[in-house]
Parts: sequence; structure tokens; C-alpha cells
Amino acid sequence: MGFETSNGTASTKPLKFLIYGRTGWIGGLLGKLCQSQGIDFTYGSGRLENRPSLEADVAAVNPTHVFNAAGVTGRPNVDWCESHKVETIRTNVVGTLTLADVCREKGLVLINYATGCIFEYDSSHPLGSGIGFKEEDTPNFIGSFYSKTKAMVEDLLRNYENVCTLRVRMPISCDLANPRNFITKITRYEKVVNIPNSMTILDELLPISIEMAKRNLTGIYNFTNPGVVSHNEILEMYRDYIDPKFTWKNFTLEEQAKVIVAPRSNNELDTVKLKQEFPELLPIKESLIKYVFKPNQKTTAA
Repeated sequence: MGFETSNGTASTKPLKFLIYGRTGWIGGLLGKLCQSQGIDFTYGSGRLENRPSLEADVAAVNPTHVFNAAGVTGRPNVDWCESHKVETIRTNVVGTLTLADVCREKGLVLINYATGCIFEYDSSHPLGSGIGFKEEDTPNFIGSFYSKTKAMVEDLLRNYENVCTLRVRMPISCDLANPRNFITKITRYEKVVNIPNSMTILDELLPISIEMAKRNLTGIYNFTNPGVVSHNEILEMYRDYIDPKFTWKNFTLEEQAKVIVAPRSNNELDTVKLKQEFPELLPIKESLIKYVFKPNQKTTAA
């Protein structure tokens, strides 16, 4: 196999990335990052669930690393997956496993953008306790079909020594016009719940994922900024930095349940493992200010 360098030492071959998820948010940002860093990359044209098409991509591109940012999250949200279960399985389960298997056969590290929405606060990890779920913890949230498929795949991928699984949560970027951006979503909701959560600031963490590929890191990583932030804290920052007239209304989880099909995951992920590898990683609120609110600042008072 070709994973001798998985102890974190970089290989000397010039980098060439094969990226799946060209039309997705993370896939698009990855391409831009590669361009800005001068990294050679190609978007895969094969369908994840079609093994020969993936093998053809690998043969044509001859990459050093493969990135999987493809997957079904559902439009407008994960409720879509509840009524499209086979389509969800085809991409999120069959497709992801096929890509991991092809990469293993070819001796390639696969950086797989997964989700941390497979946990929910429980008696061992109470809300507000600061005790986060660790990489080796067993998922305890199967409230949505989307999360259920993601937990299944993560468990199976543990057996693939060539895969680096990154648990992304409630992704945020400086692009406040993007409808996938968690901040954009909650500023447009009629009402929001107010629960502290681990979240992923893509502007800070996506470059780290490229660095992880260079170091040939494998295994599972909680891919969020350290600490938690609540919906209200984010909306207060939004008001202070972007729109002083902005107002919002809260509602309870019970009230939210009446307007969504599938329950949503709320949790804190432990980031000790990621911090050991990248000590410069900012806590969530600092990262929000540096990467999202300061660059978009429209007020003078904040």
C-alpha cells in the first residue's frame, strides 16, 4: 500500500489533487484554495457510485491525494433525505465507500468531508459542560436519515487505513450571501432555537484540510473550531458588525419540531486531537470575528 507517509511526513512528489464535489460549496472553495496556493488539481467527473468512472478519473489524473466533498445534504435542507432515502444511500453510503475503496486500491489518501451531526448532548456530555464528544465515541444521534447514513459510513470507513474523515458541523464562511452558510440560514429564519454548538469556520479550517493532506494524516478528526457558540451569540455579532437594526425571535426545540420533518443534532465536539496537530487553531468566537465578521463589518461601533 502507499501509506508509508501516514506518520505525518510529507511526500516529495509534486501535489496533484483529485476533488469530488465541483458543484458543492466545499468543493468549490477547495478549488479556489488550490488555485491561490498554486496546487495542481482536477475535479472528478465520475459518479461516486460508479466504480469504473472513478477508476478512469484516477487513471487520467494520477493524483497524489483525493478529496471527497460530494454528498447529498438535501435541498433546501436534510428533510429532503427523509423522502429520498435511496438517493441518499446511493451517494452518501455506496458512493463514499466506493471512492474510499478505489483510493485504497491505488494507494491514495482520501480526505473525506463528513459530518459531526451524528451526536447529541446526553448525560455524559451535558449541554454547557464543556465535555465534547471525542473521535472514538460511538454516534448517538440517528434522528434524521441523513445523520443515520453518515454514522454508518463513518463506522465502515474506520476500517480503511487510507481515509481521513473530517467531521464538519454547521459550516460558516465569510460569504454571507451563500444560502448554505449557517449564518445566512439563521438570519433568514422566522425563528431560531438558541443552543450552543460546535461549528466549522471554513475560511480557517479548509486550508488546514489541505495541510492534513500534505501530512498524509488519516483517521477521524473532529473538524470544528474549539468551544461552542449559540445561535443568539452569532446573531448578536451579526447585529453588532453587520446590521444594527437586525432582530430575531427564538423558539424552543418543541416548537421547532413542529416545522421540521427530522430532528436536528446539537452537540459539542472535542477538538484536542485537531489542536495537537494545529495548535494555532482559533476558538470558535475568535474565528468568527477574524474570518467572518471583521471582513464583512459595516458598522463602526463594534
